[in-house]
Amino acid sequence: MPVYRSALLRFADDGRALYDEDGLLAIGPDALGRQRVLAAGAWQALAPQFAGEPVVHLPGRIIAPGFVDMHIHFPQTDVIGSPADGLLPWLENYTFPHESRFADPAYGAQVASFFIDELLRNGVTTALIFATSHPASVDALMAEAQRRQMRLITGKVLQDRHSPDGVRDETVQSLVDTEALIQRWHGVDRLGYAITPRFAPTSTPEQLRGAGELAARYPAVWIQSHVAENLDEIRWARELFPASRSYLGVYDDFGLMRERAVYAHCIHFDDEDRALMKRTGATAAVSPTSNLFLGSGFFDYAGADRVGFGYGLASDVGGGTSFSPFKTMMAAYYVGREGQTKQGLSLSPQQLWWQHTAGAARALGLAGVVGNLQPGCEADFVVLNPQATPLLARKTGQARNLEELLFALIVLGDDRVVQETVISQAKYALGA
Repeated sequence: MPVYRSALLRFADDGRALYDEDGLLAIGPDALGRQRVLAAGAWQALAPQFAGEPVVHLPGRIIAPGFVDMHIHFPQTDVIGSPADGLLPWLENYTFPHESRFADPAYGAQVASFFIDELLRNGVTTALIFATSHPASVDALMAEAQRRQMRLITGKVLQDRHSPDGVRDETVQSLVDTEALIQRWHGVDRLGYAITPRFAPTSTPEQLRGAGELAARYPAVWIQSHVAENLDEIRWARELFPASRSYLGVYDDFGLMRERAVYAHCIHFDDEDRALMKRTGATAAVSPTSNLFLGSGFFDYAGADRVGFGYGLASDVGGGTSFSPFKTMMAAYYVGREGQTKQGLSLSPQQLWWQHTAGAARALGLAGVVGNLQPGCEADFVVLNPQATPLLARKTGQARNLEELLFALIVLGDDRVVQETVISQAKYALGA
């Protein structure tokens, strides 16, 4: 039974950060042999329960929950950092040509290995991921995640119109392939499947209707897509689906709004859209680096909180500009300051961190499973080095409280802060 001693960060159910400067984390197997948190808290209070157990002592380090990325595209690993005038030109000139290469299973397997290495290097232990329209891309990513024992959710993209050769699929076959992939992968080890229309304009009504029927037939799987990211995209969606109340309403009309439905961006909403999210249990994947990079707009935190629908943070690589949760949290802070009221919204360090861990897990329907280190949670965590760089060491050394410590890590941190990522006792040593 591994027992770790270091500073320990976790979260209460209400989102408050719980922090022990001298903490204990005990890990052990459950009835299925999966590693879970047995105890977490202050060393002085818990250590007598584990007398005689070997202790991994990590002085000067922080054990924290593994990060949860609510929206990322594994086939866009090599698209990151590509210049574009906006979302639609970026898709046409970079994304679609690159995704066409994933018809080759060997190529998909090679990218999947690198992609998961990059997630782990940045401390991401759970992710909701877009594959491509090729079933082989799903198989490649699922197989690699299974080998690493990761909790990962992905799905074959559905796009049967307004897409170039090489990525456009065929309506009936796309739905047959989706069901076959659900049956092959969903619920296997720590893997989950997501029904994945790319976005409403690239699917025919027949494909969206079929996706909704699959969602009803398999209520335990996830749904993921994009919505209300870009004003040109919104106009296009309204032209293609004039009978729907709004762009988000298109998905509702086809049975794609429910719990475990995650929509990326959700920027240009009105209160009826927000009410629909809350009523159906759908949640938003907030993608601030992508939104800033593509000039799409700002997620309305105040509006989401006023109406009360769920959300969490996402990198959205390759429209997003970094795999690093620290960069994503920093961008979310910018969005709060610049994109809300005239006074701005100052998201606290605890709120930002919660959005990328326990809050994101809750938005995925995985509260108490991942994204936290409370007893019963799966044992995915990171070992952080708050002295990873000279400037960070100088700043964290002056922190007078938890808020200052976490904010210093958010502002100055990157992948070098992640010393080790641990997934079910499999350790990935990363930084110094």
